[in-house]
Amino acid sequence: MDNLLTVDEAAERLRTSTRFVRRLIEERRIAYVKLGAHVRIEPDALDAFVAAGRVTPAAPAVSMRRAA
Repeated sequence: MDNLLTVDEAAERLRTSTRFVRRLIEERRIAYVKLGAHVRIEPDALDAFVAAGRVTPAAPAVSMRRAA
């Protein structure tokens, strides 16, 4: 339980604003733990959020032009 992050710590780890992290929580796009009035986020939840947003690069386009 020592590894639970505050909203500020989660924002720092994601290199975003605390407002963005709070929006993720409000929209339930990220898992969190409610401890009374406090919100904490597990590091694994941040990793899962980042992994879910990962986009793989497309294969390079092959030119169909012929050499003249």
